[in-house]
Amino acid sequence: MCVVTGGSAGVGRAIAVHFAQQGWNVAVLARGRPGVDSACREIEAHGVSALPLIADVADAEAVFTAADAVIEAFGTIDVWINNAMATVYGRIRDLSPAEFHRVTEVTYLGQVHGTLAALRHMQPRNSGTIVQVGSALAYRSIPLQSAYCAAKAAVRGFTDSLRSELIHENSAVRLTMVQLPAVNTPQFDWARNHLPHRLQPVPPIYQPETIATAIFQAARTAPRELWLGKSTLQAILGTMAAPALLDRMMATRAWAGQMTPEPAGGNREGNLFTPVTTDPGAHGRFDSRSRPHALGFPAGQVRGALLCLGVLAALTGLTAARAIADSRH
Repeated sequence: MCVVTGGSAGVGRAIAVHFAQQGWNVAVLARGRPGVDSACREIEAHGVSALPLIADVADAEAVFTAADAVIEAFGTIDVWINNAMATVYGRIRDLSPAEFHRVTEVTYLGQVHGTLAALRHMQPRNSGTIVQVGSALAYRSIPLQSAYCAAKAAVRGFTDSLRSELIHENSAVRLTMVQLPAVNTPQFDWARNHLPHRLQPVPPIYQPETIATAIFQAARTAPRELWLGKSTLQAILGTMAAPALLDRMMATRAWAGQMTPEPAGGNREGNLFTPVTTDPGAHGRFDSRSRPHALGFPAGQVRGALLCLGVLAALTGLTAARAIADSRH
C-alpha cells in the first residue's frame, strides 16, 4: 500500500497513477475533493484499489487520522510519499508573515506530519519506505520564492536528522529524498502571485510522468538522495563550488525565468489558503516545452566520483611536480 500526499494533481497525481500502473493500491491525500476523487477513479481504472483521504497536511491530527484510515482499510503502509506543497511568488518585502507561515506549515511541516504518521505504523513492524519529494531549491535558493526555498531546505535538514536517528536505532525503515527539477504541473496557474506577469517554471522543464517513474524507483531502491535532471545536478554542484557566482546568476536568470511576458491576470490569490475546486490533473500548460526524460544522479555516487576526480587531480599534480623537480637535478 502506498500513500501519496498532494496526490490529487501535478507530480503527486502522476506518482499515484504510476504506482497504480505497477499494481499498487494507492491512498490519495489532499484538500480538494474533486481532484482526489478523480485521481482515485484514474487509479482504480488500472485494476487496483484507491482510498480518498481529504486532509490538509498542515493539520497533524488530520494526517494521523488519515494514516489510521489506511491501516484500517489495508492493514499496512509500505510506502509513504510526502509530496504536498504550497508556494507564493513575490519579493520578500511584498510577502506577509501569514504567507510565510502557510508555505512553511504545508511544504515543510506537512512533510514532518506525514513522516510522523508513517513512522507510527512503520516502526512497530520495522519495515517501510518514506520518500520526501524535494527540490533543487533545497540546495540552491532563488529569488521570488523565498518561503518555498526555505521550506524545502528545512525538509532536507529534518530528513538528515531522522536518517541518523534511524541508523542509531538499527531501524529497517528506509528514508530517501528526491530533489526535483522544474516540472510541468498546474501549480503555476494556482500559486499565489504578487508578480506582474504570469508564472512559469525555470527551464528546462520535465513532464510529471518522468518524475513519477524516478520516484517509484527511488521507493524501491531507497538511495540516500536522488538528484533528478542535469539542471538539478548543476544547481547543487554549482552552489557547492561557487555560491556567490550563482547568487549573481540567479539574480537575473531566475528572476526573469519565473515569469512569462503575459500579464498576471486571473486568480492571483491562488490555493495557498483554500483548495482548488476543480480537477486540474497532472499536467500544466507547458507540454510543448517539456522533456519526457530526466537523468537521475544518486548523490552518493556523484560525491564519490568527485572525490575520485579530486584524488586523481592531486596525484597528477604531485607526479608533475616530481617530474619537474627531477628534471632540475
